[in-house]
This record gives sequence, structure tokens and C-alpha cells, in this order.
Amino acid sequence: MADNATHHYISSFFLVGIPGLQDFHCWIGIPVCLLFSLTLLGNSIIIITIKLEPSLHQPMYFFLGMLAMNDMALASSTAPKMLGIFWLDAHWIDFDICLAQLYFIHTFCIIESALLVAMAFDRYVAICIPLQYTTLLTTTMVMKMGLASVVRAIFLVLPGPFLIRRLPYYTKYVINHAYCEHMAVVKLASANTHVNRTYGISVAFSVMVLDLGLIATSYLKILQAVFRLSSQHARSKALGTCAAHVCTILVSYTPALFSFLTHRIGKKVPPSVHIIFASLYLLVPPTVNPLVYGVKTKQIRDRVTGLFFPNKKVSENENL
Repeated sequence: MADNATHHYISSFFLVGIPGLQDFHCWIGIPVCLLFSLTLLGNSIIIITIKLEPSLHQPMYFFLGMLAMNDMALASSTAPKMLGIFWLDAHWIDFDICLAQLYFIHTFCIIESALLVAMAFDRYVAICIPLQYTTLLTTTMVMKMGLASVVRAIFLVLPGPFLIRRLPYYTKYVINHAYCEHMAVVKLASANTHVNRTYGISVAFSVMVLDLGLIATSYLKILQAVFRLSSQHARSKALGTCAAHVCTILVSYTPALFSFLTHRIGKKVPPSVHIIFASLYLLVPPTVNPLVYGVKTKQIRDRVTGLFFPNKKVSENENL
């Protein structure tokens, strides 16, 4: 009762942006805006291309379409507020809106990880047991896998905001971050946060270990199957179908692992470096993924060229 009499719960947080680089916020907003614009444009092109081209109505491209939609949602949950901080000095964010942003960011990140696992499984079936591809990965199965990815993320992240809501926030309201991140918010509480910290690290660790383990297992099986092929051309073709997915995995998990480790054990890493990598983790993969698949996947590249440059496609066919 004494605490309630002498303290008032805060109603909003102050997002600093990138600590130590406040004078450069205006300039930092330019690449953020560019990445966000490219994310919306690139992923929209991927979704439209898959939707309009019947030959791309296959499990691999359905998963890619889901990944594109998730990437757009992930970038949209962070970039607008970041631009508001960098360009409009809109640092304040309502307590409940902060919790909502936190929830959606982590939910979309876990969905992204699950979709990468599903895409690895797709490549495993296509290369290791191709005769069962059409019977195993039906449209219904693809939709179930996509739904399972969403449901898992929703229920894994759902306790987070409620565990934060039960904590008292009296005096600390400055978040040294560009968006509402789970641990950054938890650290401001005026109470013991052991349960919140244990929950956060348990979810992050379990998702990374499980998903990376499944992806690694899939590619180990794929490599075993590929190296059993007698033809060098067949090996190159099989590995070529995995190139875009491997690039996406590296782009997604590398900054994620760096951010996860520095937030918990990298005490000597400057806050600005940590915040920049944490922001890149949310902005770069959604931007790069459509570019990777557009360049590495011939079917996507050809269909995009055909949709946006039909005359070029016609002239090439005439030359053939």
C-alpha cells in the first residue's frame, strides 16, 4: 500500500532510438525508409507473381508467399515507429501499444523461423524422396504447416505481455532501443524480473535450437542424397534449388544470433552496435529475401521478367 501511495504507474515509455547516435538520427532514417520501401515493394512483387502465375502454384512457392507476407508484417511492426523517432522526434509510446508492438515483433520472428523450417523440409522431400513429393506436400498439408507456424508463435509469445503487465513500473521509463524489445522493457521494472528473464531466454533458446536443429538435419540428409548422385550436373542442379533458401537462412539467423548473444553476454559491446544489429535483424532479411529468390530462383526471375517486361519476353522467344 505504501508503494501505491508514493508511486504512480507510468503510462508510456520513451524510446531513445540508437543511444549515442541521436545527432545522426535524421540520416539513419534514410536507410531505414529505403529498406522498408524495398521490403514492401519486393515482397508485394513476389506475392503477386506467385498468385498470377499458375506454374508457381507449388508448395515451395506457397511457403515463399507466406514468408513474403510475414516479412511485410514484421517490417511494418517496427519501421514506422522507428521513422517517427528518427525524423519526427516521436519518442513516446503508450504502455499498451509498446506491449502490442513487442508481441507482434516476436510473434512474426518466430513465424519466420518456422517457415524457414518448413521450406527446408520442402527441399528435403523434393531431393531425398521426390516420388512422394506430391503426396506428402499437398496444398492442404502446406496450409496446415503454415497454420501450425502461426499458432506456435501466438502461444509461445502470448505469456510475454501478461508477465510484463503484472510488473510495477514506477520511475524508469526510458528504453534504450529503437523499438519495444522484450528484455529492454523487462529491465525497467521496479521488481524482481527472474520469471520474465527465464521465460524470455527459454522461448528464444528453444525456438533457435529446435528450428536450427531441424534445418541442419534436413540439409544433412540433402547433402547425403546429393553426393550419392553419379552425375555432376544432377548434383549442381539439386544444390542450386537450395541456394536461395540457404542464403535466406544465413541472412535471417546471423544478425539474430548476434543480437541474442550480445543482449545477454556481450557486456562490452557498445549499446549503439547492439541496437543497430537488432534493428538490422528486423529490417534486412525482409528486404533481402525477395531479392535472393528473385535472383537465385529461375522460375521467379522469369515470371517477374514476363510480368513487367512482356515485350522483352516476346522478343526473346522470337529470337529463339
